[in-house]
Order: sequence, then structure tokens, then C-alpha cells
Amino acid sequence: MPTFDDILSAPSLFANRNVLSPHFVPDVLPFRDGEVHKIMVAVAPALAGERPRNMFIYGKTGTGKTCSVRRVMREFEQKGVDAKTCYINCRMYNSRYRVIQKIAKEYIPELDKSGFGLSHFYEKIIEFTRGPVGSPRRVIVVLDEVDMVKDLDELIYTLTRMNDELTQGSLSIIGITNRLSFKDVLDPRSKSSLCETEMVFTPYTPVQLRAILEQRVMDGFKAGAVHESALNLAAAIAAQETGDARYALKLLLKAGEIADEKTLRVITDREVEEARRNVDIDLATETIATLPSHQQLVLLAVCNLSLKTSGYQRLATDADNEKNLMSGEVYEEYSKVCRQFRKPKRSARWYREYLNDLEMLGLITTIESGRGMRGHTRLIKPGYEPEQMRKILMQSPLKDSAYAKPTQSTLE
Repeated sequence: MPTFDDILSAPSLFANRNVLSPHFVPDVLPFRDGEVHKIMVAVAPALAGERPRNMFIYGKTGTGKTCSVRRVMREFEQKGVDAKTCYINCRMYNSRYRVIQKIAKEYIPELDKSGFGLSHFYEKIIEFTRGPVGSPRRVIVVLDEVDMVKDLDELIYTLTRMNDELTQGSLSIIGITNRLSFKDVLDPRSKSSLCETEMVFTPYTPVQLRAILEQRVMDGFKAGAVHESALNLAAAIAAQETGDARYALKLLLKAGEIADEKTLRVITDREVEEARRNVDIDLATETIATLPSHQQLVLLAVCNLSLKTSGYQRLATDADNEKNLMSGEVYEEYSKVCRQFRKPKRSARWYREYLNDLEMLGLITTIESGRGMRGHTRLIKPGYEPEQMRKILMQSPLKDSAYAKPTQSTLE
């Protein structure tokens, strides 16, 4: 029987596996100097005893948003005892109560018990931020994936209202999201208070992705463990997937694990390709499971139609003969799915926004119809195997819901 000693002493291509984690924050962030500088400028007033403006950061997954913010926050806290930050992953803390509770417990250990109400945490945060006379604290709360908070308007109102009650000290917000249309769902008052300063992180180019991977490979793997062609392939695949550095790092990490299992001496293109299949499934599962309810319902409609062999005429436009769906028929199927899940459907305008979100996440692809078609429409195709995506959707509870179970016709 193998022991832990056997496992730990087995040969490995890794030098430091942690370097390949998407949560690792390197001392140098390639190609993000400009963005880091803007974040530093935004929070610098806190170090001079003034309240910084709230900030909102957009960008697709894997563009360095979180790494850049955490890099700045790390240096920010080193500048003085009155400069405080609180990082919150809103996938885990996805309600106003949980976020406020997390902030309070971050600074006041005695609150690490259950049973306190929201108002108690609220008052304790104000008391902490106000600080001793003459020593106010400047608190910056980072809300990563802020769009995952169910009652976001209430949360923004609560956090921004604190500054009205503070005679000294301040609390500011940095919101991070990968959904560019996110602001549209906010109440106008929340939008004006939260989005005072905005910044967009653009995707990495293929050349930039390769340089980032090369930096991580030097620290994460033993010398000569990654063949140059495998490095180029991982960068090319990630560039094709909208410039996602996180995806590229997962590819290399998984490829290294596969090579270790096979006791190989070098990671080649074959291991990267094998890793791609595994990583795609993992990412699809993670992304679909955390979608808001209506995006899940639209995606389910796309999957249902893609798996049907009858109905509307499909338009084959790809060399591999994959079929595209027309936007109108997907909306009709979405309306049907909403009825079956006992959920009021959203308007066509919101439906178009949901399509944009799903495309940005790589779950669907769309193109505009060309000449030869009557009218003008978007042609839609699933980004992954529709059967696989539908299986994930049906195994994962739809968000924010106490939906009835779908009728059998939903699954046919």
C-alpha cells in the first residue's frame, strides 16, 4: 500500500506548484503597469487622510483584475496602521448580510460568533472605521465578482451610507466583475455611488500570454521541464479563448500533473492537448454553476434546441457542419423554459444582454446573419457540447430559485 512518504518523494516536474495557481500574486505583473498605476492613484488619497472615490473594474476572466488589485492592496496596507483593506470573494459571500458580517469579523475577532444581527455588525464597522480620536481609519473593501451578490443594491446602499454617519474615517469600495453589462441591473442610486471611477482590463494578446507563461514556468517548473512548443501551444489556446491568462495557467498546471502521472521528463504538446479537454470540462462546470438564473435558462434553451432534430430550419455555416440557431427561436424556447420552471420571462432587451454575457463567458458563440436571409438576426451556437452543458445545468440548482422541477418536456 502506498504511503504519503512515497507520494511526496516521487519525482516531479514541478518546482513550486503554487506559482501556477490563479490566486498567486507575483511581485511583478507583466503588461499591467498602467492599470496598477490607476488603481494606486485611486486609493492614494486614503494615505493622505482623505476618502478615495469608489472604483469599478471590468474585464473578462483571466485579464489580471484581481491580481492587480491585490498587488496594490498589499502595498497599501504596508504604508500605515490606519490603512485597511478587506478582500471579499462574492461567490462565497453572496448576500448583504454575509458581506457585512465578513467585514466586521475581519477587524473585530470577538464578532466571530453566530447570532448577531445586521445592525450590530453595521455599528461595529462604523465604530472601527471611526477609530480613536485623532486616528481615523481608511477602509477599502474589495468586492471581487460583485455581480454574484443577490441583494447588491441593498449592500451598496448600506456600505455607502456608512460614510454619512462617520465623523472621521471612511469606507470605500472597489468592485470587480467580468460582466460588462453589469451596471444595467443596478438601481440608478447604486450606480452613481458605486461607479465613480471605472476601468476596463483588456484581454492579453498571444505575445503577452506567452511572456506571462514563460515567467511562471521559470519559477513553477524545474529547468527544461516544459518543451518550448508546449509553452507556445498553451499560449495559443488561451489566446483563442479570449486572452485568458488564468486558463493558460490551468492548462500548464494540468499538463504538469498529467506528465507526473506518466512519469515523463518533459511536458509536450500531447500533455497540453490532454489537459485542454480536462480544463474545458472543469471551467464549463464552474462557470455554468455560478450563472444567474436567467442566463442559465437561456443557456438551457440553447442546449435544448441544439439537441433537437426537428423544428426550425438550421443554418449550417461552419466547415465542421455545426448548426447555428436563430435568435428568435432561442427566445421562444427560453420563454417556454421559463414557463416550465415557473419563472416570469424577461423582455427581449434583457434576453439580448444575457446572450452577450454567455458569449463573453465562452458558453455560446454568435455571429450576425449575412445576406440571403430575410430580416436581420443573430446566429447562435453552443460553446461546449450541448448535452454536456445541459447535464451540468440539470445537476446544478438554478440560481436564486425555488423553482419547480421541470416537466419532462423540458428535457426532451
